[in-house]
Amino acid sequence: MTSTPKKSRFVLAAIAAVIAGSAYAEGELNLYSSRHYDTDERLYSDFTEKTGITINRIEGKADELIARMQAEGANSPADILLTVDTSRLERAKNAGVLQSIDSDVLEARVPSALQDADNQWFGFSQRARIIFYDKTDVSNPPMDYVSLADPAYKGMVCHRSSSNVYSQTLLSAVIENHGAEAAKAWAQGFVDNFARAPQGGDTDQLRGLVSGECDISISNTYYFSRALRRDVDGLDKDAMSNIGWVFPAQNAEGAHMNLSGGGIAANAPNKDNAIKFMEYLVSDQAQQYFSAGNDEYPAVPGVGLSPSVAALGLFRPDAVDLSKVAKNVPAAQEIFNQVGWE
Repeated sequence: MTSTPKKSRFVLAAIAAVIAGSAYAEGELNLYSSRHYDTDERLYSDFTEKTGITINRIEGKADELIARMQAEGANSPADILLTVDTSRLERAKNAGVLQSIDSDVLEARVPSALQDADNQWFGFSQRARIIFYDKTDVSNPPMDYVSLADPAYKGMVCHRSSSNVYSQTLLSAVIENHGAEAAKAWAQGFVDNFARAPQGGDTDQLRGLVSGECDISISNTYYFSRALRRDVDGLDKDAMSNIGWVFPAQNAEGAHMNLSGGGIAANAPNKDNAIKFMEYLVSDQAQQYFSAGNDEYPAVPGVGLSPSVAALGLFRPDAVDLSKVAKNVPAAQEIFNQVGWE
């Protein structure tokens, strides 16, 4: 694989020069990605080695890439958009920058709940969003999401802001599973139990358990598994030994899952190559890289887990249709505003 230096990936002129002529090039594909993981390099290099297709990349934040694709319109060189979280995939669909595709491989390999009903996006990897707690202070942790609103946990809970897509998708799933009225009551109880104003990322929620600011927090599993595999600032092995975890709602809907996925750009100049790459991402080899390289759960059933992921144990995931969950995001944002979740 050939790739521009990291600094240059964010330079808008990197691929824009191609627009003046044709963005089509036999043996190439143009990838717009908001996945920011160095370990994905293995995915790209192996695909190129197998197919001879070179991947040209533009990396940036999801909303910026979607806006860019809209601005480029029919002249966009983008072949694929990769991003994280179902809400962003649905946002790209609603923005008109993706297209429906036919692929027997993707249909067979990706469970129906992890793909768009119109085949405009498909999931490639997952992260469970679960409950973590300080074992030295909490002897009776909440066993489901609903219990996080229990007054027994007042002043104990930390979470990210309402502007974060993980927060939005979690509440959207609560709406889908329990209804809007119950979801609003849950969100209000959750806010009442905050130990501090919402702040930081998922790793910061885990650090809050170590610092003593929080007794209970929610995080995607891959942040925790990464810290199990190698030291992360503020989360050394001694600190980690005091953190327990719960896969929520195992007697109900199951653990909420966040999705990383992608779709073919609406005006993809190298559509055939793009479909080949999408199909490669659901191969056993690529699925194992998602787990081993970035501590994620494969989207394809039956693919083995890396030791750091398997160490968290077996659980039942929420099987809710994520395309339906994504459609609840506007309702979730309204609830956040009503209950004062900053």
